[in-house]
Amino acid sequence: MARIAGIDLPNKAVKISLTYIFGVGRARALEICEKAKIDPDMKANDLDQEQVASIKELLENNYKVEGRLRTEIAMNINRLMDIGCYRGLRHRRGLPVRGQRTKTNARTRKGKRKTVANKKK
Repeated sequence: MARIAGIDLPNKAVKISLTYIFGVGRARALEICEKAKIDPDMKANDLDQEQVASIKELLENNYKVEGRLRTEIAMNINRLMDIGCYRGLRHRRGLPVRGQRTKTNARTRKGKRKTVANKKK
């Protein structure tokens, strides 16, 4: 089993296996295969050490993936919250950030419903 960027790649086509790495999607996986001169339809377990090394080198030198990418995203969100812009306030409150409606349909972002009961006299 090939291990790249701290991720064990499953035994699937290389173009699919590379997408298990955070920051690598289908298009970028195909681009990496092309640059490393690897057949995208080849199984991940069939990769030899030189091919795995070339993929690792490409990812380290040319792309932000896994930890570095997660750190950058977290820093960007913290920057928005620190400057107090609208998007930062939405992140801080745990509400949808990109203009979705919140009267209904925001359950994923807002969490489980908090029922408010009527006061008894």
